[in-house]
Amino acid sequence: MWRHIVANFLTILIVLLVVAAGAITWAQRQYAGPGPLAASACLRVAPGDTFRKVSDALISQGAITSGYIFRTGADLEGKAGALKFGSYLIAPGASMQQIVGVVTTGGPSTCGAEVNFRIGVNATDVILREVDPATARYVERVKFDPAASAAPAEYLDAAAKPDVRLRVTLAEGATVWQVVEALKRADFLTGDVQEIPEEGSLAPESYEVARGSTRAALLAEMARRQDAVLAEAWAARAEGLPYTSPAQALVMASIVEKETGVPDERRQVASVFVNRLEQGIRLQTDPTVIYGITEGKAPLGRGLRQSELQRETPYNTYLIDGLPPTPIANPGRASIEAALNPADTNYIFFVADGTGGHAFAATLAEHNRNVERWRAIEAARPPAGN
Repeated sequence: MWRHIVANFLTILIVLLVVAAGAITWAQRQYAGPGPLAASACLRVAPGDTFRKVSDALISQGAITSGYIFRTGADLEGKAGALKFGSYLIAPGASMQQIVGVVTTGGPSTCGAEVNFRIGVNATDVILREVDPATARYVERVKFDPAASAAPAEYLDAAAKPDVRLRVTLAEGATVWQVVEALKRADFLTGDVQEIPEEGSLAPESYEVARGSTRAALLAEMARRQDAVLAEAWAARAEGLPYTSPAQALVMASIVEKETGVPDERRQVASVFVNRLEQGIRLQTDPTVIYGITEGKAPLGRGLRQSELQRETPYNTYLIDGLPPTPIANPGRASIEAALNPADTNYIFFVADGTGGHAFAATLAEHNRNVERWRAIEAARPPAGN
Protein backbone atom coordinates (compact mmCIF):
# COMPACT_ATOMS: atom_id res chain seq x y z
CA MET A 1 0.00 0.00 0.00
CA TRP A 2 2.70 2.42 1.01
CA ARG A 3 4.60 1.61 -2.13
CA HIS A 4 1.48 2.46 -4.13
CA ILE A 5 1.03 5.78 -2.29
CA VAL A 6 4.70 6.69 -2.74
CA ALA A 7 4.54 5.77 -6.42
CA ASN A 8 1.45 7.93 -6.93
CA PHE A 9 3.09 10.81 -5.04
CA LEU A 10 6.21 10.57 -7.15
CA THR A 11 4.11 10.47 -10.29
CA ILE A 12 2.21 13.57 -9.23
CA LEU A 13 5.44 15.29 -8.23
CA ILE A 14 7.02 14.54 -11.58
CA VAL A 15 3.93 15.81 -13.37
CA LEU A 16 4.00 19.01 -11.28
CA LEU A 17 7.70 19.48 -11.98
CA VAL A 18 7.13 18.97 -15.68
CA VAL A 19 4.22 21.42 -15.60
CA ALA A 20 6.32 23.89 -13.60
CA ALA A 21 9.25 23.53 -15.96
CA GLY A 22 6.92 24.05 -18.89
CA ALA A 23 5.42 27.11 -17.22
CA ILE A 24 8.87 28.54 -16.55
CA THR A 25 9.93 27.89 -20.13
CA TRP A 26 6.75 29.51 -21.40
CA ALA A 27 7.25 32.52 -19.12
CA GLN A 28 10.84 32.87 -20.26
CA ARG A 29 9.69 32.85 -23.86
CA GLN A 30 7.03 35.42 -23.07
CA TYR A 31 9.65 37.61 -21.35
CA ALA A 32 12.37 37.34 -24.01
CA GLY A 33 10.27 36.83 -27.14
CA PRO A 34 8.77 39.47 -29.44
CA GLY A 35 6.10 41.59 -27.84
CA PRO A 36 2.64 42.46 -29.15
CA LEU A 37 3.24 46.16 -29.83
CA ALA A 38 2.26 46.86 -33.44
CA ALA A 39 3.42 50.49 -33.67
CA SER A 40 5.97 52.57 -31.78
CA ALA A 41 4.76 53.96 -28.47
CA CYS A 42 6.10 56.59 -26.10
CA LEU A 43 6.43 55.44 -22.49
CA ARG A 44 6.85 58.14 -19.85
CA VAL A 45 8.42 57.10 -16.55
CA ALA A 46 7.94 59.83 -13.98
CA PRO A 47 10.17 60.30 -10.92
CA GLY A 48 8.92 57.98 -8.16
CA ASP A 49 7.16 55.57 -10.52
CA THR A 50 7.27 51.85 -9.67
CA PHE A 51 7.63 48.81 -11.90
CA ARG A 52 3.98 48.02 -11.24
CA LYS A 53 2.89 51.43 -12.52
CA VAL A 54 5.15 51.07 -15.55
CA SER A 55 3.83 47.58 -16.30
CA ASP A 56 0.24 48.85 -16.04
CA ALA A 57 1.07 51.62 -18.54
CA LEU A 58 2.67 49.12 -20.90
CA ILE A 59 -0.35 46.83 -20.75
CA SER A 60 -2.68 49.74 -21.50
CA GLN A 61 -0.52 50.61 -24.54
CA GLY A 62 -0.54 47.02 -25.74
CA ALA A 63 3.23 46.66 -25.35
CA ILE A 64 3.23 43.65 -23.00
CA THR A 65 0.83 40.80 -22.21
CA SER A 66 1.61 40.21 -18.53
CA GLY A 67 2.59 42.70 -15.88
CA TYR A 68 3.51 39.83 -13.54
CA ILE A 69 6.00 38.29 -15.99
CA PHE A 70 7.40 41.76 -16.77
CA ARG A 71 7.99 42.54 -13.08
CA THR A 72 9.26 39.07 -12.21
CA GLY A 73 11.70 39.10 -15.11
CA ALA A 74 13.06 42.48 -14.01
CA ASP A 75 13.41 41.16 -10.47
CA LEU A 76 15.25 37.99 -11.55
CA GLU A 77 17.64 40.10 -13.64
CA GLY A 78 18.36 42.28 -10.61
CA LYS A 79 16.89 45.37 -12.26
CA ALA A 80 13.74 45.87 -10.21
CA GLY A 81 15.34 48.71 -8.26
CA ALA A 82 17.03 50.38 -11.23
CA LEU A 83 14.08 52.17 -12.86
CA LYS A 84 15.15 55.48 -14.46
CA PHE A 85 12.72 58.30 -15.16
CA GLY A 86 12.45 59.70 -18.68
CA SER A 87 10.48 59.32 -21.89
CA TYR A 88 11.34 56.28 -23.97
CA LEU A 89 10.35 55.24 -27.48
CA ILE A 90 9.29 51.59 -27.40
CA ALA A 91 9.85 49.91 -30.77
CA PRO A 92 7.23 47.65 -32.39
CA GLY A 93 7.64 44.05 -31.26
CA ALA A 94 9.98 44.95 -28.39
CA SER A 95 10.27 42.12 -25.86
CA MET A 96 9.63 42.61 -22.16
CA GLN A 97 13.34 42.02 -21.59
CA GLN A 98 14.25 44.74 -24.06
CA ILE A 99 11.81 47.17 -22.47
CA VAL A 100 13.23 46.44 -19.02
CA GLY A 101 16.66 47.23 -20.43
CA VAL A 102 15.43 50.53 -21.85
CA VAL A 103 13.76 51.78 -18.67
CA THR A 104 16.62 50.72 -16.37
CA THR A 105 19.56 51.88 -18.48
CA GLY A 106 18.42 55.50 -18.52
CA GLY A 107 20.37 58.13 -20.43
CA PRO A 108 18.82 60.76 -22.71
CA SER A 109 15.12 60.37 -23.33
CA THR A 110 14.32 58.98 -26.76
CA CYS A 111 10.83 60.38 -27.13
CA GLY A 112 8.71 63.11 -25.66
CA ALA A 113 9.66 66.78 -25.84
CA GLU A 114 12.96 68.51 -26.54
CA VAL A 115 13.85 72.17 -26.14
CA ASN A 116 16.57 73.33 -28.52
CA PHE A 117 18.04 76.74 -27.70
CA ARG A 118 19.75 77.72 -30.96
CA ILE A 119 22.33 80.50 -31.06
CA GLY A 120 22.78 81.79 -34.59
CA VAL A 121 24.78 84.50 -36.28
CA ASN A 122 21.80 86.81 -36.84
CA ALA A 123 19.33 85.67 -34.20
CA THR A 124 18.62 83.21 -31.40
CA ASP A 125 15.53 81.06 -31.36
CA VAL A 126 14.00 78.44 -29.12
CA ILE A 127 12.33 75.40 -30.65
CA LEU A 128 10.09 73.00 -28.78
CA ARG A 129 9.65 69.75 -30.66
CA GLU A 130 8.24 66.36 -29.81
CA VAL A 131 8.69 62.85 -31.17
CA ASP A 132 5.68 61.46 -32.98
CA PRO A 133 5.65 57.79 -31.85
CA ALA A 134 3.97 56.70 -35.08
CA THR A 135 6.85 57.92 -37.24
CA ALA A 136 9.65 58.20 -34.64
CA ARG A 137 10.31 61.68 -36.05
CA TYR A 138 10.32 65.07 -34.40
CA VAL A 139 7.39 67.42 -34.92
CA GLU A 140 7.94 71.13 -34.24
CA ARG A 141 5.42 72.52 -31.75
CA VAL A 142 6.67 76.00 -30.85
CA LYS A 143 9.34 78.36 -32.17
CA PHE A 144 10.06 81.82 -30.80
CA ASP A 145 12.80 84.41 -30.36
CA PRO A 146 13.46 84.83 -26.61
CA ALA A 147 14.81 88.34 -27.19
CA ALA A 148 11.70 89.51 -29.03
CA SER A 149 8.78 87.80 -27.32
CA ALA A 150 7.68 86.10 -24.13
CA ALA A 151 7.73 82.32 -24.00
CA PRO A 152 4.39 80.81 -25.13
CA ALA A 153 2.37 78.85 -22.60
CA GLU A 154 2.85 75.57 -24.49
CA TYR A 155 6.60 75.99 -24.20
CA LEU A 156 6.45 76.81 -20.49
CA ASP A 157 4.29 73.74 -19.78
CA ALA A 158 6.56 71.39 -21.73
CA ALA A 159 9.80 72.89 -20.47
CA ALA A 160 8.69 72.42 -16.86
CA LYS A 161 8.39 68.64 -17.20
CA PRO A 162 11.28 66.79 -15.54
CA ASP A 163 11.93 64.49 -18.51
CA VAL A 164 12.12 67.16 -21.23
CA ARG A 165 15.47 67.17 -23.02
CA LEU A 166 17.34 70.47 -23.02
CA ARG A 167 19.81 71.30 -25.75
CA VAL A 168 21.93 74.33 -26.69
CA THR A 169 23.08 74.48 -30.30
CA LEU A 170 25.76 76.94 -31.38
CA ALA A 171 25.98 77.84 -35.08
CA GLU A 172 29.28 78.33 -36.88
CA GLY A 173 30.28 81.96 -37.18
CA ALA A 174 28.63 83.35 -34.06
CA THR A 175 30.89 85.46 -31.83
CA VAL A 176 31.60 84.85 -28.16
CA TRP A 177 29.71 88.04 -27.24
CA GLN A 178 26.64 86.74 -29.07
CA VAL A 179 26.93 83.40 -27.29
CA VAL A 180 27.19 84.91 -23.81
CA GLU A 181 24.34 87.34 -24.40
CA ALA A 182 22.13 84.57 -25.76
CA LEU A 183 22.85 82.23 -22.85
CA LYS A 184 21.60 84.90 -20.45
CA ARG A 185 18.13 84.23 -21.90
CA ALA A 186 18.33 80.43 -21.51
CA ASP A 187 15.92 80.08 -18.59
CA PHE A 188 16.97 76.50 -17.80
CA LEU A 189 20.58 77.56 -17.06
CA THR A 190 21.86 79.26 -13.92
CA GLY A 191 24.70 81.52 -12.81
CA ASP A 192 26.44 84.56 -14.21
CA VAL A 193 29.32 84.68 -16.66
CA GLN A 194 32.14 86.50 -14.93
CA GLU A 195 34.49 86.65 -17.91
CA ILE A 196 33.84 86.68 -21.66
CA PRO A 197 35.77 83.80 -23.30
CA GLU A 198 38.40 84.55 -25.91
CA GLU A 199 37.04 85.04 -29.40
CA GLY A 200 36.98 81.85 -31.46
CA SER A 201 37.42 79.59 -28.44
CA LEU A 202 33.92 78.01 -28.43
CA ALA A 203 33.05 74.94 -30.52
CA PRO A 204 29.94 75.33 -32.71
CA GLU A 205 28.21 72.09 -31.80
CA SER A 206 25.03 70.84 -30.11
CA TYR A 207 25.17 70.38 -26.34
CA GLU A 208 22.71 68.43 -24.21
CA VAL A 209 22.47 70.05 -20.80
CA ALA A 210 20.77 69.32 -17.51
CA ARG A 211 18.31 71.75 -15.97
CA GLY A 212 20.12 74.00 -13.55
CA SER A 213 23.53 73.61 -15.20
CA THR A 214 25.60 76.76 -14.98
CA ARG A 215 26.35 78.95 -17.95
CA ALA A 216 30.00 78.98 -16.94
CA ALA A 217 30.16 75.17 -17.04
CA LEU A 218 28.59 75.09 -20.51
CA LEU A 219 31.05 77.69 -21.80
CA ALA A 220 33.91 75.67 -20.32
CA GLU A 221 32.68 72.56 -22.17
CA MET A 222 32.41 74.55 -25.41
CA ALA A 223 36.00 75.72 -24.93
CA ARG A 224 37.22 72.21 -24.11
CA ARG A 225 35.73 70.83 -27.31
CA GLN A 226 37.17 73.65 -29.44
CA ASP A 227 40.61 73.04 -27.94
CA ALA A 228 40.32 69.35 -28.83
CA VAL A 229 39.21 70.07 -32.42
CA LEU A 230 42.02 72.57 -32.94
CA ALA A 231 44.66 70.26 -31.45
CA GLU A 232 43.55 67.38 -33.66
CA ALA A 233 43.55 69.52 -36.81
CA TRP A 234 46.90 71.11 -35.94
CA ALA A 235 48.48 67.67 -35.54
CA ALA A 236 47.23 66.72 -39.04
CA ARG A 237 48.11 70.05 -40.72
CA ALA A 238 49.71 70.35 -44.12
CA GLU A 239 53.38 71.26 -44.31
CA GLY A 240 54.67 74.74 -45.04
CA LEU A 241 51.69 76.76 -43.84
CA PRO A 242 52.29 80.42 -42.96
CA TYR A 243 51.12 79.95 -39.35
CA THR A 244 53.46 79.63 -36.42
CA SER A 245 50.86 78.51 -33.88
CA PRO A 246 47.39 76.95 -33.53
CA ALA A 247 46.16 80.38 -32.41
CA GLN A 248 47.05 81.86 -35.81
CA ALA A 249 45.37 78.94 -37.58
CA LEU A 250 42.23 79.66 -35.55
CA VAL A 251 42.28 83.27 -36.78
CA MET A 252 42.44 82.05 -40.37
CA ALA A 253 39.67 79.51 -39.74
CA SER A 254 37.38 82.26 -38.45
CA ILE A 255 37.96 84.29 -41.62
CA VAL A 256 37.17 81.27 -43.79
CA GLU A 257 34.03 80.69 -41.70
CA LYS A 258 32.76 84.21 -42.29
CA GLU A 259 33.70 84.35 -45.98
CA THR A 260 31.70 81.37 -47.23
CA GLY A 261 28.70 79.32 -46.30
CA VAL A 262 29.37 76.74 -49.01
CA PRO A 263 31.03 73.68 -47.44
CA ASP A 264 32.73 72.52 -50.65
CA GLU A 265 34.64 75.75 -51.17
CA ARG A 266 36.09 76.29 -47.70
CA ARG A 267 39.45 74.82 -48.68
CA GLN A 268 39.56 76.99 -51.80
CA VAL A 269 38.82 80.13 -49.79
CA ALA A 270 41.53 79.11 -47.33
CA SER A 271 43.96 78.66 -50.25
CA VAL A 272 43.33 82.23 -51.40
CA PHE A 273 44.28 83.68 -48.03
CA VAL A 274 47.23 81.34 -47.59
CA ASN A 275 48.52 82.36 -51.03
CA ARG A 276 48.13 86.03 -50.14
CA LEU A 277 50.05 85.57 -46.88
CA GLU A 278 52.84 83.71 -48.64
CA GLN A 279 53.11 86.38 -51.34
CA GLY A 280 52.96 89.32 -48.94
CA ILE A 281 49.57 90.48 -50.24
CA ARG A 282 47.14 91.98 -47.73
CA LEU A 283 44.14 89.76 -46.95
CA GLN A 284 41.61 92.52 -47.79
CA THR A 285 38.60 90.69 -46.38
CA ASP A 286 35.45 92.56 -45.40
CA PRO A 287 34.45 90.35 -42.40
CA THR A 288 37.57 91.41 -40.48
CA VAL A 289 36.81 95.08 -41.16
CA ILE A 290 33.26 94.55 -39.90
CA TYR A 291 34.54 92.90 -36.71
CA GLY A 292 36.75 95.92 -36.08
CA ILE A 293 33.65 98.12 -36.28
CA THR A 294 31.14 96.01 -34.34
CA GLU A 295 33.57 94.19 -32.01
CA GLY A 296 31.46 91.12 -32.67
CA LYS A 297 28.53 92.50 -30.71
CA ALA A 298 26.00 92.55 -33.55
CA PRO A 299 25.72 91.98 -37.28
CA LEU A 300 26.49 95.14 -39.23
CA GLY A 301 23.23 94.78 -41.15
CA ARG A 302 24.40 96.78 -44.17
CA GLY A 303 27.25 97.11 -46.60
CA LEU A 304 30.56 98.64 -45.61
CA ARG A 305 31.04 102.33 -46.28
CA GLN A 306 34.16 103.64 -48.01
CA SER A 307 35.04 105.59 -44.87
CA GLU A 308 34.93 102.36 -42.86
CA LEU A 309 37.24 100.60 -45.30
CA GLN A 310 39.71 103.44 -44.71
CA ARG A 311 39.34 103.49 -40.94
CA GLU A 312 42.38 102.19 -39.08
CA THR A 313 41.63 99.32 -36.71
CA PRO A 314 43.69 96.23 -35.83
CA TYR A 315 41.19 94.24 -37.92
CA ASN A 316 41.20 96.32 -41.11
CA THR A 317 43.01 93.88 -43.40
CA TYR A 318 42.90 96.43 -46.20
CA LEU A 319 45.38 98.47 -44.16
CA ILE A 320 47.31 95.96 -42.01
CA ASP A 321 49.68 93.26 -43.13
CA GLY A 322 49.06 89.64 -42.27
CA LEU A 323 46.43 88.26 -39.93
CA PRO A 324 44.33 90.32 -37.51
CA PRO A 325 45.20 89.90 -33.80
CA THR A 326 42.35 87.52 -32.89
CA PRO A 327 39.69 85.38 -34.52
CA ILE A 328 36.57 87.23 -35.63
CA ALA A 329 34.06 84.47 -34.75
CA ASN A 330 33.83 80.89 -33.53
CA PRO A 331 34.78 78.69 -36.50
CA GLY A 332 33.48 75.15 -36.87
CA ARG A 333 35.50 72.00 -37.37
CA ALA A 334 35.25 72.15 -41.18
CA SER A 335 36.69 75.67 -41.36
CA ILE A 336 39.48 74.79 -38.93
CA GLU A 337 40.40 71.78 -41.02
CA ALA A 338 40.25 73.88 -44.20
CA ALA A 339 42.60 76.47 -42.73
CA LEU A 340 45.09 73.74 -41.82
CA ASN A 341 44.68 71.76 -45.03
CA PRO A 342 43.85 74.31 -47.74
CA ALA A 343 43.38 73.34 -51.36
CA ASP A 344 46.49 73.45 -53.53
CA THR A 345 45.66 76.34 -55.87
CA ASN A 346 47.22 79.48 -57.29
CA TYR A 347 44.10 81.55 -56.58
CA ILE A 348 44.56 85.07 -55.26
CA PHE A 349 41.05 86.47 -55.76
CA PHE A 350 37.43 85.48 -55.38
CA VAL A 351 34.07 87.19 -55.78
CA ALA A 352 30.42 86.13 -55.46
CA ASP A 353 29.10 84.24 -58.48
CA GLY A 354 25.35 84.66 -57.96
CA THR A 355 24.73 81.08 -56.83
CA GLY A 356 25.68 81.55 -53.20
CA GLY A 357 29.26 80.55 -53.90
CA HIS A 358 32.27 82.29 -55.39
CA ALA A 359 34.24 82.53 -58.61
CA PHE A 360 38.00 82.16 -58.02
CA ALA A 361 40.83 83.63 -60.06
CA ALA A 362 44.61 83.49 -60.20
CA THR A 363 45.10 86.77 -62.12
CA LEU A 364 43.72 90.27 -61.79
CA ALA A 365 42.41 90.21 -65.36
CA GLU A 366 40.44 87.03 -64.70
CA HIS A 367 39.18 88.45 -61.42
CA ASN A 368 37.99 91.64 -63.11
CA ARG A 369 35.98 89.57 -65.57
CA ASN A 370 34.39 87.69 -62.66
CA VAL A 371 33.58 90.99 -60.98
CA GLU A 372 31.89 92.26 -64.15
CA ARG A 373 29.74 89.13 -64.30
CA TRP A 374 28.77 89.59 -60.67
CA ARG A 375 27.83 93.24 -61.21
CA ALA A 376 25.68 92.24 -64.17
CA ILE A 377 23.90 89.68 -62.00
CA GLU A 378 23.31 92.30 -59.32
CA ALA A 379 22.00 94.82 -61.86
CA ALA A 380 19.55 92.29 -63.29
CA ARG A 381 18.02 91.57 -59.91
CA PRO A 382 14.79 93.35 -58.94
CA PRO A 383 15.10 96.02 -56.27
CA ALA A 384 14.74 94.83 -52.69
CA GLY A 385 11.12 94.58 -51.61
CA ASN A 386 9.76 93.87 -55.10
